[in-house]
Amino acid sequence: MSAEQPDMPELKIESGSGLQANVEPLQLGKRLREIRQSLSLTLEEASQKTGLARSTLSKIENEQISPTFTAVQKLANGLQIDIPQLFAKPRSTMASGRRVLTKSGQGTPHPTSTYEHELLSTDLARKKMVPFKTRVRARSFDDFGDWVRHEGEEFLLVLEGELALYTEFYEPVAMVAGDSMYYDANMGHALVSLSEADALVLWIVAR
Repeated sequence: MSAEQPDMPELKIESGSGLQANVEPLQLGKRLREIRQSLSLTLEEASQKTGLARSTLSKIENEQISPTFTAVQKLANGLQIDIPQLFAKPRSTMASGRRVLTKSGQGTPHPTSTYEHELLSTDLARKKMVPFKTRVRARSFDDFGDWVRHEGEEFLLVLEGELALYTEFYEPVAMVAGDSMYYDANMGHALVSLSEADALVLWIVAR
């Protein structure tokens, strides 16, 4: 990766008529964040897909470093986009009256060895929250190779069954249908079903 780059001021080019034409600096980091969020990917998930370190992706998104061409290729391949998409001007974040309906059972499935996620509202880009339902398959904390961690804050609501919520700095807590928890998602956490049937939860991640 190249060295850190200072903030780029807006360039002003003198035209022959004496008027000034403003040229906006490239906002690759903002564009990368927009694409990642439209794919409902956390930095950790994007890191796994692209092979770039989570810290590197964060620095690119925050315009702290400029990616090499090799890094750009990894981003395009991992996120399954064309390279020109990374250099398109970011769209305005202003929105009015946005809405998207996800019919029951028609979310996007994302199974793992411990959880069976159903991602909701995936058609809506640039969300500030990522909602999903999860069937908790794990029956022991040992089913996880390590703590689950990611950026943002998280809200958990138990919809069905009984589970244990393990968190890095607290003792495990038992939760039943109707119980909820709000916590820092950077803190290690994991869910384990205690009921005979897999517990079902609603998770909302705030970026």
